[in-house]
Amino acid sequence: MFSSTTYVIRGARISDARDLERIAALDSQRPLRGHILIGEIDGRPQAAMSLDDGRLIANPFTHTESLAAHLRIRARGIHAAEEFPAVRDRIRRAVRVTHLEQT
Repeated sequence: MFSSTTYVIRGARISDARDLERIAALDSQRPLRGHILIGEIDGRPQAAMSLDDGRLIANPFTHTESLAAHLRIRARGIHAAEEFPAVRDRIRRAVRVTHLEQT
């Protein structure tokens, strides 16, 4: 288990294509396409997630469970910011107020 400060999560670049193919092959999956987040451990890409379809690939020979969770959380944050760019609107959407009837 790694602390959350062990990871680097960033957008994929063209230069990451080989690493994405390597991770997908190790995980027995197709390579990701489109907008992708990459998760690094010790400076090496070990997992990636598509922002387009939510598919995740990870190196099965590295402890990537926490990194995968962080990638999912980051992706949800990105999608929320795209849907509601204003922080105020995101907070209002997340907070549900129930009106209590007074008797």
